Amino acid sequence: MRRVRVIPVLLLTGGGMVKTRAFARPRYLGDPINAVRIFSDKMADELVLLDIDARAKGRIEFDWISDIVSEAFMPVAYGGGVTSLDQCARLFAGGVEKVVINTAAVDRPALISEAADRFGSQAVVASID
Repeated sequence: MRRVRVIPVLLLTGGGMVKTRAFARPRYLGDPINAVRIFSDKMADELVLLDIDARAKGRIEFDWISDIVSEAFMPVAYGGGVTSLDQCARLFAGGVEKVVINTAAVDRPALISEAADRFGSQAVVASID
């Protein structure tokens, strides 16, 4: 019998966790670290963090992501503003187990193959919104 996997997706922006409708009008929900602790207690199988502002800001908040990941007791995937192998390496060094590549997959499709070759195909996720 198949076991259902629970993989919550947390949308991050402006230092907090938000809820959106069709990726518009973000509504603040709270501190993502508290949500990660709750999902850890509930034994979620995996967690996905998506920073919906990272590309617009032009940077990834590596320290903030590491703080969030340090509270997780499950594999964590991160997406948002990932455009290079160096960024992937910094995320992996900060505790992330998978990187989610979205816009960069369209802008530079070779990034997916390069990241998979360097870090392993299990650690790279291509996302389409």
